[in-house]
Amino acid sequence: MARPRHGPANTIVIKLGTSSIVHETTHQPLLSTLSGLVETVVQLKELGHKVVLVSSGAIGVGLKRMEMASKPKSLSGKQALAAIGQGRLIALWDNLFGQLGQPIAQVLLTRGDISDRTRYLNAVNTFKELLSLGVVPIVNENDTVSVSEIKFGDNDTLSAITSSMIHADYLFLLTDVDSLYTANPRKDPTAKRIEEVSSIAAIRTQVSTTTLGSSLGTGGMETKLIAAEIATAAGVTTVITSSKDPKAIFRIIEYNNALRSGANTPLRGSASGRASPAGDHADTPTQQLPTERPPHTLFKPSPTPLRDLKSWTSHTLTPAGTVVVDAGAHHVLSKRESGGRLLAAGVVGVRGAFASGQAVRIVVRRRQAPVDAAAKLEAEQAAARARETYLQGGDTQPGTPVLPANESLTSSISTIDGLLGGMANLGGDDVTPSVHSRALPDEDHVLLNADKDESEDWDLEEVGRGLANYNSAQIARVRGLKSSQIAQVLGYADSEYVVENITIRVPP
Repeated sequence: MARPRHGPANTIVIKLGTSSIVHETTHQPLLSTLSGLVETVVQLKELGHKVVLVSSGAIGVGLKRMEMASKPKSLSGKQALAAIGQGRLIALWDNLFGQLGQPIAQVLLTRGDISDRTRYLNAVNTFKELLSLGVVPIVNENDTVSVSEIKFGDNDTLSAITSSMIHADYLFLLTDVDSLYTANPRKDPTAKRIEEVSSIAAIRTQVSTTTLGSSLGTGGMETKLIAAEIATAAGVTTVITSSKDPKAIFRIIEYNNALRSGANTPLRGSASGRASPAGDHADTPTQQLPTERPPHTLFKPSPTPLRDLKSWTSHTLTPAGTVVVDAGAHHVLSKRESGGRLLAAGVVGVRGAFASGQAVRIVVRRRQAPVDAAAKLEAEQAAARARETYLQGGDTQPGTPVLPANESLTSSISTIDGLLGGMANLGGDDVTPSVHSRALPDEDHVLLNADKDESEDWDLEEVGRGLANYNSAQIARVRGLKSSQIAQVLGYADSEYVVENITIRVPP
């Protein structure tokens, strides 16, 4: 292979699925694919890139060792096979990389390992140290101890979270097809390749993701879209391409580097989300590129990626409860200027019991869909009044302008369960708001058991997630109040905001 051109150094995460590691029926390791990937990783490192490999296959290797025909259905059976196969899998990788003198490290994770903020940061620091030493971390889920509550669900999701943790530049999802298609190209000859995606929500309406993974794997194309949502929201360029030609990674990086440096060089027929016929090559670009476009689907990263804490909140924590807000608070929170901080004035209800520092769902309360134009106008006017009321709840002085409209914060849809790890809320006296002299509402209006907002006249929709500064009972007591009234009701005020680090995934 010709020596690839040397571009800017990148941090690259490569995910390889079980079907690319072991044969689906014989369970023999696919040595040609694995060897090609090892050579690719070593050459990427020689060019200055940092590489992390996310490898499935422990159960598949365990099946071969025990000469079993298929995966057991019981959880304990799968965990036993994972324990048998994981050692042999890492030994296989160590042998292959060792032939080229490349040291590796095994990193086994569960969602529980990173649901605690301290343990999460420890994992991040370990990755950074390994990469600085020139080691290739090989990541897998610790299936031996994982249960449904603390599983990532599949290694597509694990690779996306790993990419977010280390602020990777690229995530390559290597699979048995060379791109995302509108349908299964093996069964539907009219399936079209999607070359570039800037909106995953929009592309879902164009593609069929009903195809499941192999009999050994757990994923399919749907899990790759979920992974792409998580990674791109964190600013990671995500690529789906074939595992049969690992060296295509060089051409894909080179090609996209050329596009970025080519002063808005467009591809004919390659607009965002557009499809080209399956198997067709991309048309010649308007300016000469150094290489022909290799087959792949590229998911463009968010121009406003989530910072680390918000990404951690959105993707590694399962909410312990729910905070219901009104339309005005939802509108303000969707603006970047809000900082993702919720005032008590916007809270209309609390669901579940949670402690301060735990993750919570942010759910908006809306009237059921208006049946006519007059009702719609009335609903819009009510939302505008709610925005003004919410801003005044933050003790905004008269005449203070409403936050200007801006693009919504974007985050991935967290569709997988995990174990919630609490994050200690240390607080501080320096953020205690001044006590307002205005009389407080009657205590009866701030009790936890207030179910009026659950009447059949309202629709509830989850719009985001955040970290609670107070526990559920405390937020229920101060809901609807001004920030300056929190200290009077609770006897203290660690913060004027009841929930912080909120990521809004559904705009108003």
